[in-house]
Amino acid sequence: MSAIRIAGAPISWGVCEVPGWGYQIPADRVLTEMRGAGLTATEVGPEGFLPTEPAELAHTLQRHGLTSVGGFAPVLLHERDHDPVPGIGPLLDAFVAIRAEVLVLAAATGSEGYDSRPILNDDQWTTLLLNLDRLHAAADSRGIRAVLHPHVGTMIEKRDEVFRVLDGSSIPLCLDTGHLLIGGTDPVELVTVASERITHAHLKDVSLPLAAQVQSGELTYTEAVARGMYTPLGTGDVDISSVVNQLLDAGFEGWFVLEQDTILSEEPSGEGPVRDVVASVEYLRDIVRLRAGAPS
Repeated sequence: MSAIRIAGAPISWGVCEVPGWGYQIPADRVLTEMRGAGLTATEVGPEGFLPTEPAELAHTLQRHGLTSVGGFAPVLLHERDHDPVPGIGPLLDAFVAIRAEVLVLAAATGSEGYDSRPILNDDQWTTLLLNLDRLHAAADSRGIRAVLHPHVGTMIEKRDEVFRVLDGSSIPLCLDTGHLLIGGTDPVELVTVASERITHAHLKDVSLPLAAQVQSGELTYTEAVARGMYTPLGTGDVDISSVVNQLLDAGFEGWFVLEQDTILSEEPSGEGPVRDVVASVEYLRDIVRLRAGAPS
């Protein structure tokens, strides 16, 4: 199990940057339960969830026995008159201060939420690809690895958009098994053809019937998440075992971040989301045990 690095993410507890997403569990409970689930690292979550001052953030994480992997940042990339590089500087500086590794970029639409998005023209695509390379370079100059996260409801969602980024930019990818599948990209195929570009992973399992309703427009993304589209690893329709094994076979040394997006209506009175996190941690560890030839 020491061969892989496993981290958590606050979104598995329903903590999200989207206004009105649902009940937001306080940070102390999330971090306590995360550590209790056997995790020792986390992405930092949305702005405002954890302290922004680096020393205070580091102290908060240390108090819970956690370190920071880095975090997710939706950034507007496709508008010619908007330069995203200066705005990301403070976050990069904070990541340097807390010794985080990864800036996970999403190509924001400019609107709140992930239920709709515009279509880019060729000029906007040129701007977006250029800005991805500029952000990649800006992060690299600080010793931070920037990755692009294909994500439902952003400008990089569908299969042809993912491959256009691969062809037109040098930025590595965050392989998010759930968002890729919902957007029409087979995660196993992507690992097979582009493993050298994947340096960070978000592991989600997905209920394919609910994903199909998002693809057809019968449900919005938010509605499908609220109905349980994301499931504990090994219980949905993503071939998580093949993704993990192929990445490891290809020499992947990045983080496997366990993400099971959820929406809560109120403070959980019982176990709550941590039950599914524990199940996903155990499933991933079983994959590693099987690789090592040990009994599960």
